[in-house]
Amino acid sequence: MEAFEFATAGRVIVGAGRSAELAALLAGYGTRALVCTGASPDRHAGLLAGLGLPAVTFPVAGEPTVALARAAVAAARKHGADVVAAIGGGSVIDTGKAAAMLLGNGGDPLDYLEVIGGGRPITRPSVPCVAVPTTAGTGAEVTANAVLASPEHQVKASLRGAAMLPLAALVDPLLTVSCPPEVTAASGMDALTQCLEPFVSPRASPLSDAVAREGIRRAAAALRRAHADGTDLGARADMAVASVAGGMALANAKLGAVHGLAGVLGGTVAVPHGMACAALLAPVIEVNVAALRAAGPSGEPALARYAEAAALLTGDPGAAIEDGVTWVRETVTLLGIRGLGTFGLAREHADGIAAQAQRSSSMQGNPIALSAGDLCAILARAS
Repeated sequence: MEAFEFATAGRVIVGAGRSAELAALLAGYGTRALVCTGASPDRHAGLLAGLGLPAVTFPVAGEPTVALARAAVAAARKHGADVVAAIGGGSVIDTGKAAAMLLGNGGDPLDYLEVIGGGRPITRPSVPCVAVPTTAGTGAEVTANAVLASPEHQVKASLRGAAMLPLAALVDPLLTVSCPPEVTAASGMDALTQCLEPFVSPRASPLSDAVAREGIRRAAAALRRAHADGTDLGARADMAVASVAGGMALANAKLGAVHGLAGVLGGTVAVPHGMACAALLAPVIEVNVAALRAAGPSGEPALARYAEAAALLTGDPGAAIEDGVTWVRETVTLLGIRGLGTFGLAREHADGIAAQAQRSSSMQGNPIALSAGDLCAILARAS
């Protein structure tokens, strides 16, 4: 067996109603809190009212940016915060993780950002951070990075390091019940993708495989149900576990071309990350599989993984890879996912997106190297 590592949040606490434990967690970690929330903090008024320590609320209205991270740190310092709680979706949690890291390490986001910044290593612990997801998708509560957009660079880039892992992830599926269908669809497809890409990654390990398999199985059984009926608590619970599984898998086995392209897309056109992943997933599988088959024996291990994923998605042990692709396409249609062209992606964007995506760290987990032409073909199919 090859050597491997596996890292995740310090504690992972999962279960219906367990968000009530937030106050006790925070009390054990600090005395004054920065609380990052979504654009409407009132959505979780009961939870916020019972924190039990002085807190300043920092709403996150959209996807996090470099400027937003700076503003969150400024709010925390003005308040004297020594602990961060992030209650919301991936954007909120990434903002909270970024603020916690900067409070512990000092400096500016651009000092540490990959690709567009200095890429400085994160050498000191973050201040304690508790992540409380209210969507089932990004898995940000158990990942060691935070993605920030830089409008001036027209790209998204990551702050990355073990210190970015939250001290605790508090996962309560009841908090996802109020998610509207379109959010359930986008976040759920992101969760599924974040289980599937690490599963076919050359950096996979026995532990990342175990959580990825479980995540794929649960997402396949629950995503359509959660979208059709948001009050289906069984489906919501399964999707919460799938999201955590995807976060753990990607943090330890890397992602692939879906996320390599989606990260650049988000800085080019106004497409939500989960929607981009949903539109790209089937085309990426098709292009990867064609390249793997053309590679001969070296492509066989990844092809076997894609076949196993197809069996998990369809529930048919004898499913072919093409059956898995059909399941993905049918699900995208049922969830009302639109093509990328409806978000403004045009043919003239393709070459630039492909060139940037090839340099993305997410590409490190793709099962085979793809050419710029391959990536342009994926974008065309996803439009």
